[in-house]
Amino acid sequence: MDRAANPPEHHMITKAAEFSNRYITQGAADWERQKGLPPEGIRPAAEAGLCGMLLAEDLGGKGLTKTAMARVMEELSKADMAYAFVMIVHNNLMNAIADNGTAEQKARYLPTMLSGDCLGAFLLTESQGGSDAANVTTTARRENGGWIIDGHKVWVSNAATAGLLSVYAQTDAGLGWRGIACFLVEADCQGVIREAPYAMMGAHAMGVGGFRFENCRVGDDAVLLPPGAGFKGAMAGIDLARANVAAMCCGIMANSLEVALAYCAERRLFGQRVADFQGLQWQLADVATDLHGARLMAASALAAIDAGEGAAIPAAHAKKFATQAAEKGVAACMQAMGANGYKHEYPLARHLACARMANYIDGTTEIQNVVISRDLLRPFV
Repeated sequence: MDRAANPPEHHMITKAAEFSNRYITQGAADWERQKGLPPEGIRPAAEAGLCGMLLAEDLGGKGLTKTAMARVMEELSKADMAYAFVMIVHNNLMNAIADNGTAEQKARYLPTMLSGDCLGAFLLTESQGGSDAANVTTTARRENGGWIIDGHKVWVSNAATAGLLSVYAQTDAGLGWRGIACFLVEADCQGVIREAPYAMMGAHAMGVGGFRFENCRVGDDAVLLPPGAGFKGAMAGIDLARANVAAMCCGIMANSLEVALAYCAERRLFGQRVADFQGLQWQLADVATDLHGARLMAASALAAIDAGEGAAIPAAHAKKFATQAAEKGVAACMQAMGANGYKHEYPLARHLACARMANYIDGTTEIQNVVISRDLLRPFV
């Protein structure tokens, strides 16, 4: 992405780098071993001013552009992309409430989300739908002036400890995507069942899991996006999420490259530094080129989003390229370090697991190809 930043944005990026070095880098390996975040969750990040980055200052936020927030997420991802993803989900939900919520919803939820006492989660994906985001079978039906929600959501980031859930549910199956609404549901509401977090290859700080809803009753005051606006809101949020995934992949590539270069400059084999072997130099040069390209693509998508322009295509390009480049690039950096790159004393194994995870979240690589190819073929329909 564009490396320039205005003073307030530069200050936030600096704070994110300091927080990463002081807190995330020190804890990330333990979080993987413990399969989740510590009890204090994201409160340390909130104390560092990393909650509410997109909110206006009169709501307690920082008023950053989406491009600036992505820069912050890239910095956090240099230490642990899983933790950065926790923060992007949380910040994006706060922004959705600020943009679409009622005065009562803002007053009720934003203060505790700003303090880190309440973590937000986005609940769209279902087991029968997977990447088919419009295939929502969780239902919300009218009853006694409110709504009753029933269904099952899967692959929910922040599920392990989230206190506020943005739940996408179908209010009228006959309307298709136009019947989907979004509800703000508190995780301790009766009828909400939190499932055990998934055991995964890595990225356990994300606390990925599922929720079941069984006769969960909420009032009209729980509606964040009404039928007709729910699915559009989810898709607009996904464009931003895809651009941020690309930015976060830049973070893990940048750190992997930094670690590999430092290691190879110190390591000596056959009477010379490993870094002096031309084959290895070119291998790492390819990683640097892919990193540069991924940053430019992420910047293009985020600039379109900040300008209010259509961003589905640039976001799809950015996520597709950056996730593939990150997985290949981290593996190349590990290979440059030999077997030592495989050890947990270095962050590369953790980065590789996150790079693999990035290929699935917010739409698989194959879904990005669907989005891109549909746009290519539009003139021929």
